[in-house]
Amino acid sequence: MGSLLKQMVSGMESIPDEISRAFQEQKKAIGGCGPQLADIVKMLQAITSSHPTFICIDALDECVGVQRFRVLNSLKQVLDKSPCTGVFITGRPHIRPEIEKSFAGRAISLSVCPSIGDITTYLHAKLSEDETPDAMDESLEADILQRIPKNISEMCVGEMIPRPPSQIIR
Repeated sequence: MGSLLKQMVSGMESIPDEISRAFQEQKKAIGGCGPQLADIVKMLQAITSSHPTFICIDALDECVGVQRFRVLNSLKQVLDKSPCTGVFITGRPHIRPEIEKSFAGRAISLSVCPSIGDITTYLHAKLSEDETPDAMDESLEADILQRIPKNISEMCVGEMIPRPPSQIIR
């Protein structure tokens, strides 16, 4: 969430006073640690409540469970205070229930699955770039081209938590 705040602030013409003050106060603390999650969420709420915002979180499934819960909970808090904010999240299918639970009916899901043809084309392209072609024989290449496309499942799920219809900017 701190990284998200940093990205948002870096795109602004000037840093809002409350954010600058919060970081200055944290510098004075022992060890000079950064703001805590609750403070970061408040700063994100302040920014997103005054500016139309769209947040993209890629590969949320790569976060460990506890951290993923904190990210989802923090995003929900931001959305609750920021009616002009939308969120797009990608991740593997096993996190879908967590996202749907966190955003209670506000999430729209879209499954994305590459076609066997796309996977095969990609594998051919990567195999043709092999810098050590002598390391692979025809049997291994055939095995790769058969097994990988056959074993592919849904690669990611896109979850979109849209703005309320009255807040969509066209």
